Amino acid sequence: MPVPYQAASTFLASLDEDWRRHVEAIGPCLLQPKPARDPYEALVRAIAYQQLHAKAGDAILGRLLALFPASTFPRPEQLLATDFAQMRSCGFSASKIATIHGIAQAALDGVVPDYATALAMEDEVLIERLISLRGVGRWTVEMLLIYSLERPDILPGDDFGVREGYRRLKGLDVQPTRKQMVGIGQALSPYRTVAAWYLWRVPSR
Repeated sequence: MPVPYQAASTFLASLDEDWRRHVEAIGPCLLQPKPARDPYEALVRAIAYQQLHAKAGDAILGRLLALFPASTFPRPEQLLATDFAQMRSCGFSASKIATIHGIAQAALDGVVPDYATALAMEDEVLIERLISLRGVGRWTVEMLLIYSLERPDILPGDDFGVREGYRRLKGLDVQPTRKQMVGIGQALSPYRTVAAWYLWRVPSR
């Protein structure tokens, strides 16, 4: 197991009895980031999966990639040159097509930074820049921070799975709000990313 995750698991297990039991039951953190996937690609992929089950997202993304057999992922100019009907045939809604085209244009304009630039930016600075794009919310950028940039201290307070996981972990009647979750997360720092991974895996009682 990677050493950073070992330290994070040990830290979380030391917080209280609920965390100790849960970390022991789940075992080592097996978070699998996709480093070096640039922010433009990560954002387009995230939009494809937004509000969908993974299988549906896989199918839509698969149809999009099939339009560009010569490349592993279409470049921004290729996406902008893909007409609306072709995008619709992949399964994208009109709203998602507008968002994806906006991301592609923002990548060409330098608003969406390249990987090296994003790597050097602070979490909140990158979040503020990217949520200015249509259809890109904080959660989407947080997924980019976790999976592409491997940031260790991200707790997505908007994430249903994180809030529901915490509710189950603590035996609460209702989920904490986003604001409450952000407050709860302070005690989980500097390992909030691994905490999120564990919270996604709290079983229903």
